[in-house]
Amino acid sequence: MKRRWPPDEAYVEEVFTRLARGMPEPKTELNWSTPFELVAAVALSAQATDVGVNKATAKLFAAANTPAAILALGEAGVTPFIASIGLYRNKARNLVAMSRILVEQHDGEVPLTRAELQALPGVGRKTASVVLNELEIEPAIAVDTHVFRVSHRLGLANAKTPDKVEDQLHRVVPAEWLPKAHHWLILHGRYVCTARKPNCAGCVLNDICPSRAGLEAA
Repeated sequence: MKRRWPPDEAYVEEVFTRLARGMPEPKTELNWSTPFELVAAVALSAQATDVGVNKATAKLFAAANTPAAILALGEAGVTPFIASIGLYRNKARNLVAMSRILVEQHDGEVPLTRAELQALPGVGRKTASVVLNELEIEPAIAVDTHVFRVSHRLGLANAKTPDKVEDQLHRVVPAEWLPKAHHWLILHGRYVCTARKPNCAGCVLNDICPSRAGLEAA
């Protein structure tokens, strides 16, 4: 039976209890070692897979992993390293522009407030949310296609835009689960509750999911 929004508190608690049991310490699958590498990798990941981004940044970061080093490479120097990922020309331009601002306005350091992050070229709300959440600065939920899909299927949200879904999730997810909620939802959507042929039989939420009957019948 379909659940109306907002969902029952006990149901939401059970959803995240089960996801936490299966993934106690979820993390981004992007490879990074500094805040700059993180924000760069997340910005590069738009319309690209984490696997593809990791392959590109492994070579890029070996050559230049600071704003000053990226600035020294320039757009022409950055482009060959990331040419394998989508929108690479715009991303190379944004990465160099971001590096210039970081060098000139922030002493080469990544500012760790939402407003300052979102002021950087190539960094929107979703990228800023991932960075702030991963660095444990803010329990943000970045709503990508996986989070959007899983949230709707589980009845955690019913809004039609990512920003509104984000707002709904912040309203229904208990505070204790918020720091890791983004990772649980994205990983569950990436590997279990996939867009096509979701693995309902192997899902830890299969007996409480309000969408299971419809998904299995599709």
